[in-house]
Amino acid sequence: MNIIIHPTYFPNIAYFVAMAKAEEVIFEVDDNFLKQTYRNRTYIYGANGKLALNIPVIHSQKNRQKYRDVKIFNEEKWQNLHWKSLLSAYRTSPFFEYYEDELQPLFNTKVDYILDYNFKCLEAIYSCLQLELNTSKSETYQKTVEDKTDFRHLVNAKKEPFQHFDTYTQVFSNKHGFISNLSILDLLFNEGPNALNYLESQTIITQ
Repeated sequence: MNIIIHPTYFPNIAYFVAMAKAEEVIFEVDDNFLKQTYRNRTYIYGANGKLALNIPVIHSQKNRQKYRDVKIFNEEKWQNLHWKSLLSAYRTSPFFEYYEDELQPLFNTKVDYILDYNFKCLEAIYSCLQLELNTSKSETYQKTVEDKTDFRHLVNAKKEPFQHFDTYTQVFSNKHGFISNLSILDLLFNEGPNALNYLESQTIITQ
């Protein structure tokens, strides 16, 4: 199937299940930036449970701002905070050290625009997963699309449909149980080279 989906910050499991099963992935890059979405947010499994990592952005005074035009507020040391949070959450996971060298540069290099940064994160994850994708970017925004499965609704952090995915061992699962549909980083650090097999074996709710 061909799908259209938003590029987001270290996307969750549902995103990567959709992408791993797709013949072609079209990234939506012509939409307006909205708050309360995964465009600049991801969730990991911290010692106290589900933990949000947010990238601070500079909001325009205009009512509408294109996703591609939104800048990161790099005055905040958010990259250092996010990396420390990942270390705290996953340094004892089976595969953190396996991927550490590939991912750490993402938290040392400043990028001006959130869309550009999200694509850098995606490319690093493709490499870690050894996932080969046929991708392209949208040229104009279309509210409804034909000949593609529309997964753009997955960007809504507050309205996402419940996704049931198979359990896997998580670092703090003995404390808080299994937490489904976290960032792809959670799966990667816990499952390592098996992560792609896991994604390909899961089923996603389309709406």
